[in-house]
Amino acid sequence: MSNNHSVFAIHFHLILVVKYRKKVINDEISERLKEIFRSIEGNYNIALEEWNFDLDHVHILFRSEPNSNISKFINAYKSASSRLIKKEYPSIRSRLYKEAFWSQSFCLISTGKASIETIKKYIESQGE
Repeated sequence: MSNNHSVFAIHFHLILVVKYRKKVINDEISERLKEIFRSIEGNYNIALEEWNFDLDHVHILFRSEPNSNISKFINAYKSASSRLIKKEYPSIRSRLYKEAFWSQSFCLISTGKASIETIKKYIESQGE
């Protein structure tokens, strides 16, 4: 998706939680999770705007076009990131429950009337 995103773009705040809130996300893992997000976002007309994390979850602000299939994107992202993280960081497997990385559930909120700057500030403040 180009920087000239359509006036119809919708912003979402996505929260993904590690299964059983296992505390396995550090700076390096977060950076890799973000890289994986960026590597597949274009296939779904989605663009990352803001990212932050705590030890057991990530906060993602992204924008999507009206034709984006968000549920397919989230499933693809969770699947790819889980597989790659466990492959690239084998020591993490022993800290997970039955090797599941993400919880099945997630929180997805359309940003509505809240300004993008307000939401970015909220996400930046997470983990402090």
